[in-house]
Amino acid sequence: MNIMFVSLGCDKNLVDSEHMLGLLAQRGYTFTDDEASADIMIINTCCFILDAKEESVDTILEMAEYKKAGSCKALIVTGCLAQRYRQEILDEIPEVDAVLGTASYDAIVEAAEQALGGQTQLICDNIDRLVLPQGGRVLTTGGHYAHLKIAEGCDKHCTYCIIPSLRGAYRSVPLERLLEEARDLAERGVRELILVAQETTLYGVDLYGEKSLHRLLRELCQIRGIRWIRVQYCYPEEIYDELIQTMKEEPKICHYLDLPIQHASDRILKRMGRRTDQEDIRKIVEKLRKEIPDICLRTTLISGFPGETEEDHEELMSFVDEMEFDRLGVFPYSAEEGTPAAQMPDQVPEELKEKRRDEIMELQQEIAFGKTEALVGECLWCMIEGKVADEDAYVARTYRDAPDVDGYLFVQTARELMTGDFVRVRVTGADEYDLIGEIEDESAE
Repeated sequence: MNIMFVSLGCDKNLVDSEHMLGLLAQRGYTFTDDEASADIMIINTCCFILDAKEESVDTILEMAEYKKAGSCKALIVTGCLAQRYRQEILDEIPEVDAVLGTASYDAIVEAAEQALGGQTQLICDNIDRLVLPQGGRVLTTGGHYAHLKIAEGCDKHCTYCIIPSLRGAYRSVPLERLLEEARDLAERGVRELILVAQETTLYGVDLYGEKSLHRLLRELCQIRGIRWIRVQYCYPEEIYDELIQTMKEEPKICHYLDLPIQHASDRILKRMGRRTDQEDIRKIVEKLRKEIPDICLRTTLISGFPGETEEDHEELMSFVDEMEFDRLGVFPYSAEEGTPAAQMPDQVPEELKEKRRDEIMELQQEIAFGKTEALVGECLWCMIEGKVADEDAYVARTYRDAPDVDGYLFVQTARELMTGDFVRVRVTGADEYDLIGEIEDESAE
């Protein structure tokens, strides 16, 4: 039986998809990218913001056409949209045979087999159930890097966010299980581990009574074959001294952190239900840069949050200008039903949200271009991602570049390199967000 699997949304969702693929592969299913030859179609959905919800719905409806035509025998919907609108999906899209919630994806084989037998299923376990990693995960990232999901759920309850209602309370994956999965990934050729969760900085609090991300990182650094370890989604208020010290001392840990601050106006931060104010954010950024001078900091912001005035926006612009984050993304506020923010007065018009987003990104573009220009002449280790077609050049990433969200370094060389190779490169030029360089150390690893 051929399965077409579509994974939408964030990298945390992608990890769930890879585990589902592994379970299906162990049962003997094969996979295809061709809709016409798929016996089963599975869509792992997202609904974090309106655009993601629309993409998920459109994809389900598109795949439902193949079910109507008879070429597809079973259509299964999993993930966040499935958790949130489980009964509506079954009621309104009769072509869907099974709906699996966020804490039920390990039932994918059962769902597939029952769907092929003509049974319609709704499998939504308690969202506070923790699905532990299984062996045989199928990597979809090329095999040289992989995401390691270290926790599920969130306890923050920001006023704009639906994640706690879809993914449950914060649950850390036991350290031993993570080390087992990481060793397996290393044995399969993975050279970069990217640690992800709704919030990585709280890892271990629920299991061990204290923040334990630094413990996990030190253990992961002992695994042979792993060259880089990257940490994502660190809430600024939860960054702690032992974590910073571990990043300083362990050479495998990339000097890179993703700090989602969302805003800089204290009034808006309070309305968002955030645990920091502008001064807190400024202090942690300054501390990180003092302790780790070459650290690359990424952040995300929300433009047009309910009640945001022009003064709030200007304050955010001034803060972005002052802080000079290395990487920055902005999302126009999306009102999600069931969240406190969606019920707030003073909703900002869509055009104004987008205008403010564009103004922030225009400012950040100047900052980012200056940062790349400043790297010309520097020597950096980079990991080869692939070859540029018909050119003596390769696409690579430095420690400053997370896959799919940051820039690239284009390495000019006639040497034959392989994806996953590490080479030392001298930066010779900058082109907006990307770098150009030449190999300095002729011995690739």
